[in-house]
Amino acid sequence: MAILTSRVLLPQRFKPPSSLSDRLTSLLNRLQPSPEVLAIASALFIGGGSGLAIVLFKYSIELCRSLTFETLIGQISAWGNWTIVCVPILGGLIVGLLHWRFPDFLGQEFSALLSSTRVQKISPLRPAIKLLAAAVSLGTGASLGPEGPSVELGSNIGILLGQSFQVSKDRCRLLIGAGAAAGLAAGFNAPIAGVFFALEVVLGTAFTTPAASLILLSAVISALIAQTVLGVHPAFDLPTYQVMSHWEWIYYVGLGLLASIVSTAYTQAIKLVQACFRGEVAGFALLAKFPKALQPALGGACIGVMALQLPQILGIGYGVLEAILCGEQFPLPLLGLLLVAKVIATSISLGSGLVGGVFAPAMFLGACLGAIYGNLLTVILPTWLSEIAPPPAYAMVGMAAVLAGSVKAPLTAILLLFELTQNYLIVLPLMVAVGISVWGVELFKSSQAIQGLNLQQMGINLQPQDELEVLQQVPIAVVMNRSYLTLPVSMSLLQAGKTMLRHKCHTALVLDETEQLIGIVTLADIRRAILQAESELDRTDKITQTLRDISTAEVLYAYEDEPVSEALERMGARGLYLLPVVARDRPRKILGVIERHQIELAGNLAMTEAALHPYLSQA
Repeated sequence: MAILTSRVLLPQRFKPPSSLSDRLTSLLNRLQPSPEVLAIASALFIGGGSGLAIVLFKYSIELCRSLTFETLIGQISAWGNWTIVCVPILGGLIVGLLHWRFPDFLGQEFSALLSSTRVQKISPLRPAIKLLAAAVSLGTGASLGPEGPSVELGSNIGILLGQSFQVSKDRCRLLIGAGAAAGLAAGFNAPIAGVFFALEVVLGTAFTTPAASLILLSAVISALIAQTVLGVHPAFDLPTYQVMSHWEWIYYVGLGLLASIVSTAYTQAIKLVQACFRGEVAGFALLAKFPKALQPALGGACIGVMALQLPQILGIGYGVLEAILCGEQFPLPLLGLLLVAKVIATSISLGSGLVGGVFAPAMFLGACLGAIYGNLLTVILPTWLSEIAPPPAYAMVGMAAVLAGSVKAPLTAILLLFELTQNYLIVLPLMVAVGISVWGVELFKSSQAIQGLNLQQMGINLQPQDELEVLQQVPIAVVMNRSYLTLPVSMSLLQAGKTMLRHKCHTALVLDETEQLIGIVTLADIRRAILQAESELDRTDKITQTLRDISTAEVLYAYEDEPVSEALERMGARGLYLLPVVARDRPRKILGVIERHQIELAGNLAMTEAALHPYLSQA
């Protein structure tokens, strides 16, 4: 739990404090508080600051909405219904002005914040500008959600705390995770979902158990502050869910499959439109030449034109979403139009540079899909099978299924809906639909080379995007190691352990008699096998196992022409230290290996080379 202790050390030589953070650091040096006290203090700062920031953010959205859709439209609506288009355009112009004036605060890059061994400085204005841009975007009709900015507001508070005490990169990641949990917890009044979002999406494999208290306390404190100011109620007022039949869960399998299709279409549409605005799609090169400061206004104009026929797509959409979930009757053609239009509107909003998140639109899509599915079931099912939950129940489950498939966060989606409904009966249908949806999305990804959204494409700029972009440009062939330890599959367990100890090797490749890859073995595998064998055998017996018995045969591979970033993502999914590099046409022929430390070194070397390039050319 030592969150702030990495740089709080007694200086070798006294130097007068030159800033507030130096004074605080000097005070902590003298007091030497325990790690537990520091963790609680960090949680109070991050949770309290995030809770207050989210409250201010929500009031700012409502203020912008009131000034534009009530006051401004009230003045100009006499000119005709077309005047509604003016509101998103005005919001886009303001956001574009902020893009022009503060490009580092609202751009897709995160200023290489975590690319070095220490946390680099960011301006305290960053969260304030993000709050303003998001409030203007959402308050003037951008088809996005508030959760992305909420998460980033909380994370920026954690970053500011980390940079004040000059903590290490790993400690800063924990502070970012605590801020993300606090932001989502206050945004949805769902602290449990906020915690799991931080663990599942933001931190991933970087999470460690000692940091749990920091994340939990930050989420709880943030949610308590939001409840105190905004009231103790969930984000939506949902009806009570009922299970009508024990066999009804079968119908949710079909809903999960449809949700995976909608999730895939949604994420790919966002990526496609973002690529269009960057000029990377044939026929849309002119968009890249369009001034970046005016792109949000162009996106706002598109949203406004669509709103002339479908005003329900404007803004966050909580009102329409709650109406669907409460059973208000929407014609099926209208629900279908809203489903398609919301995908287009959200993609244009995010791609053009308007500020917001993708959670709320994903839930909107899921509610439309679930309502359509539930209504169709009541029509097509025979009478003796028609005793099912009403369409709003399917809308609730569909909301979680599309959210989980879109943002790759099944646990967050399940817990978020559970907290919103506060009904345990919905959990089993949720688990079925969410599980099928995530499985379907992964199936699409593996069969068609489709990639999901990362945090930046969700409207959340928390990761070291500069480093990620560099690694996307570096092929594995450049950094892979052609010197690696191989062991024959027939080698005994004890001999393999001795060999790996002698070579000080963490992971070895296991080959058969024809030098083909059979599997991999780690020191942990050997240690576990020896301990298990000792517990099962008498002391007089010998351990006769070979590597064939303990090596992992299901091996993840990497290819020479792949970017290093893909290998890093593959390692992170299973917590692997090493990946064998093989030929595409001969997946058992070893060309080399790529190790995690090599990837980190490659990123740092490439970024340092890019920074030095102007000066090297001058020399």
